[in-house]
Amino acid sequence: MTKYTLISSPTCPYVQRAVIALKEKRVAFDVIYIDLANKPDWFLAISPLGKVPLLRVETDGEPPAIIFESAVILEYLEETVPGEKLHPADPLQRARHRGWIEFASSVLGDLHRYNSAKDADALAEARATLIGKLRRLEAAASSGPFFSGLHFSYVDAAFAPVFRQIDAVETVARTGLLDGLPGLEHWRKALSGRESVKSAVPADYVETYLSRLRKLHAEVLKAA
Repeated sequence: MTKYTLISSPTCPYVQRAVIALKEKRVAFDVIYIDLANKPDWFLAISPLGKVPLLRVETDGEPPAIIFESAVILEYLEETVPGEKLHPADPLQRARHRGWIEFASSVLGDLHRYNSAKDADALAEARATLIGKLRRLEAAASSGPFFSGLHFSYVDAAFAPVFRQIDAVETVARTGLLDGLPGLEHWRKALSGRESVKSAVPADYVETYLSRLRKLHAEVLKAA
């Protein structure tokens, strides 16, 4: 029997990818939350990059193995957990999906710069970059409800945290980031209703995330 433990931080979007994947694969797992501002020594000892998520895999008779980086965790689960696959079977489409997962990481970086910008000029610059990528994503996505149609995939798991961050900010301040992007708006709503996505964060996620932005004196919240 294999035991899985996800070492996590409550608001990390990359952790959410791993949680969504584990839930979609119907894998039982435990979660250990750490404070990334005060990383415990035991965590630093097992995390080569000092980042979350980490997936600790314990198999009877074997020493625990640590898998780091969210994309690698997704690939491991795809290869080892039986049942429905979250990557396309076709190699070309699978490669395309992997590319869009990398694109999601780039969008998350732009979204972080947007949400944490401390003045109007930085916010406007980050917004322009972010909207450019969202428009490109709009052109690439299917007619829905998910990235490639009816089948939920790892691309959906990668972009769900993007939409969640936008949703969190929009509880207090309108961003307009998805204005004129009906495909992304439809996709955003479909993901928000997916059980694996809804349950991928703690119940107090929104307030915890907004609290982080307030501590940064984020410009995006100043109109709130």
